[in-house]
Amino acid sequence: MAIWQALLLGFLEGLTEFLPVSSTGHLLLAGHFLGFDSPGKTFEVLIQLGAILAILVVYFQRLLQMVCALPSDPQIQRFAISLAIAFLPAALIGALLHDFIKDVLFETPMLVCAMLILGGFVLLAIDKMALNPRYHDVTSVPAERALGIGLFQCLALIPGVSRSGSTIVGGLLLGADKRTAAEFSFFLAMPTMAGAFALDLYKNWERLQAADALPIGVGFVAAFVTAVAVVKVALDFIGRHGFTPFAWWRIIVGTIGLAALAIYG
Repeated sequence: MAIWQALLLGFLEGLTEFLPVSSTGHLLLAGHFLGFDSPGKTFEVLIQLGAILAILVVYFQRLLQMVCALPSDPQIQRFAISLAIAFLPAALIGALLHDFIKDVLFETPMLVCAMLILGGFVLLAIDKMALNPRYHDVTSVPAERALGIGLFQCLALIPGVSRSGSTIVGGLLLGADKRTAAEFSFFLAMPTMAGAFALDLYKNWERLQAADALPIGVGFVAAFVTAVAVVKVALDFIGRHGFTPFAWWRIIVGTIGLAALAIYG
């Protein structure tokens, strides 16, 4: 794998992981048209560690405060339980269907394009809905609503749907305002992505070679740096502009992808 490819894919991962546009979809399409094929799509998953560390760095102070308050603060305790409940559905289904997802769904670029376009129209519809949010702080989302968000996250096991997109839409429909839905998605990303990283590393450890270390390292650094910048501005951007820009982003990328598949295969 050329270093410029690793750099490009790492940049795409960091740029798209926390936006409702599907980082996995972008990576799979870019890899397909670049002619890059990592065994078991391991590269695409392992560089997500850069994005995980990025959100840990950006949220470090708040996470530290939550950890310190956890033994004595009932609201933080409830939030931790809600986060664990939201994490479980996708973790269980993802573990059970891991091989099917990686060997079948990840190898179907037309599906990725279709999901990008469909998800774009869903975001357009959500942006036009007159929702009445009840939850304006991420720690106020109750366990039953968190379970609903977790079930929405299961949709993201289909590449092109978007983990952040599905959880944000779920949060909005279940009563969170835009900023709270996006922030809950950020927090939920930490255990979800860490779990996906650990499972994929376990499943594909024997496929990794010494030559993979450099491109994975380059992709990791690119993903980390880009994701730090995105996380710092994403909440304010979503709060001001909603999801319409991301909806059209998805529709355009998906349409270009379908056209390229029709022309080049």
